[in-house]
Amino acid sequence: MEFKLIAAMDKNRVIGKNNDIPWRIPNDWRHVNKTTKGHTIVMGRRNYESIGRALPDRRNIILSREKELRIEDCEIAHSINDVFNICQSEEEVFIFGGEQIYKMFMPYVTKMYITKIYHEFEGDTYFPDIDFGEWKEVSVTAGITDLKNPYTYYFQSH
Repeated sequence: MEFKLIAAMDKNRVIGKNNDIPWRIPNDWRHVNKTTKGHTIVMGRRNYESIGRALPDRRNIILSREKELRIEDCEIAHSINDVFNICQSEEEVFIFGGEQIYKMFMPYVTKMYITKIYHEFEGDTYFPDIDFGEWKEVSVTAGITDLKNPYTYYFQSH
């Protein structure tokens, strides 16, 4: 099993504010959907709540300490070991956030898909402070900026 990470962040590693994303970039959502479709994604309960539904065409695993949690169309894990057990037959598993989930899985991640937004946003949730110099950059593609996607951003894979 290979753990991959997918995230979007601003210049200061902000990934969220008030349990929401502080920007709207539809092209990034298309990128996320294309990259993770048909795969398993792992996210925290709060991240799931910010989305409001299971993402279609994916196996959705919600990691939560809440023992009684039940969510339609999702599997619930209560520990990182539960995730390992649930996913043992998977080739690729995408770590989908938020902040604590990224931190928890960083030691196991072998590839990262990062949308880097060259703008500063107010936020209260951050991507882990890692040394990107320790990761080999595999590709960088500029995102298309237009009225619906107003910020300069790049799709990076490491």
